[in-house]
Amino acid sequence: MNYCSHCGSSLIYTIPDGDSLHRHVCQQCDTIHYQNPKIITGTIPEWDNKILLCKRAIEPRHGLWTLPAGFMENNETTIEGALRESREEANADLSNLSLFCVFSIPHISQVYMIYRGDINNGHASPGAESLDVNFFNENTIPWSEMAFPVITETLKLYYKDKRNGIFKTHTGDIVRHNNELIITHY
Repeated sequence: MNYCSHCGSSLIYTIPDGDSLHRHVCQQCDTIHYQNPKIITGTIPEWDNKILLCKRAIEPRHGLWTLPAGFMENNETTIEGALRESREEANADLSNLSLFCVFSIPHISQVYMIYRGDINNGHASPGAESLDVNFFNENTIPWSEMAFPVITETLKLYYKDKRNGIFKTHTGDIVRHNNELIITHY
């Protein structure tokens, strides 16, 4: 960030008075430009004892599989965002949503919130951001072709809960340490 979106003047990167973190601060109007983590919200769409995955038509990770998920928009709740992403990526309408997991990924400044939900009437088709959609059970998921580690971890927890016969709400962190991902569950 180089220029103030409020007045157009140059910014400096400094710790503002009364703060403890470096921020972009306008030298002219003193506006502090906060940058905060992005929230990604999505779903585990369920139908007939299978889940729906989408093959990505966009970068990053074009051509790999993921759950329907994406960045929240302003003026929407996490559930509204999850439902919107399911419609946009898989033309799927869901109901009975319940929070399944929340993962913080600080090295990329993201927080994932994934909900379980039932696909109404089992209908799904590729949206603008998907090359393909398909229903999978645990044995048919293309595990080696998953787009993001957080989605792989979410699916592992989903199938563990499914085998145990009870779904819990999971929380955890995925951090990069010495170029290795460390996953912590709480």
